[in-house]
Amino acid sequence: MKIKSVNNTRKITNAMQMVAASKMRKAQDRMFAARPYGSRIRTIISHLAASNTDYHHPFLASHNDAKKIGLILITTDKGLAGALNTNILRDVLATIKKWDAEGNELFASAIGNKGLGFLQRLGTPVQSQAVALGDQPNLDRLIGAIRVQIDAFAKGEVSAVYLAYSRFINAMKQEPVIEQLLPLPKKAVDASEDETADKQYSWDYEYEPSAPAVLDLLLNRYVEALIYQAVAENMASEQSARMVAMKAATDNAKKLSNELQLVFNKTRQAAITKEITEIVGGAAAVS
Repeated sequence: MKIKSVNNTRKITNAMQMVAASKMRKAQDRMFAARPYGSRIRTIISHLAASNTDYHHPFLASHNDAKKIGLILITTDKGLAGALNTNILRDVLATIKKWDAEGNELFASAIGNKGLGFLQRLGTPVQSQAVALGDQPNLDRLIGAIRVQIDAFAKGEVSAVYLAYSRFINAMKQEPVIEQLLPLPKKAVDASEDETADKQYSWDYEYEPSAPAVLDLLLNRYVEALIYQAVAENMASEQSARMVAMKAATDNAKKLSNELQLVFNKTRQAAITKEITEIVGGAAAVS
């Protein structure tokens, strides 16, 4: 019965491994397709931040008087993905404890069932959520959860907004990341510039119809693009981690099945030997 149960489990994990491998390729293609757009819009934002304009966008302002910190936590909807969710949730928990020690209140949004359950277990009020996203990120389904955080920052209710997700490195490695989303961090603003180069110039633009109209639209798109990219990275990481985890489970099931089969064969041989011994002994006694 144990051998049969292990073999059935092995069939399931092997099927899940093949499904994850198929989905992983598609998820990676979407992620890599989104990266050039994210890189280009970062370049534009860095130039706009360095330009001379009378209009100062709210996303570039700090609200140090607010005692709340926004967090958009991106996790998977399903489990069986190895330590993917565990790693990011461990880092998030340490960060939340640090914020609590500094006297800051958490203003949280969850994308993914695992992150939502984690925040609920902590007793943290969840301001917005987006779950059951499927295998492909859709900005229309994310915009509600995103907008809550953006509006709270624009109104000065939170001092900063952070984004937590798993960044895809390769099929064997996924890196938990917690990065500042708002206000636009200096490293993001200067991301397109060579740090070793001396800047002998400053950017300037002419805006049509106006600087507020252009910057309001562009910076909102910038934030949305970063979150979309983070979700795409997390989905690629999920399928990669699940494929690796299911392959390990399949290999372990095969090893366990072989060990149980060996025990079964030894036990059966011992029973056969015992029966033969009894028959031989009975025959000798009769003769």
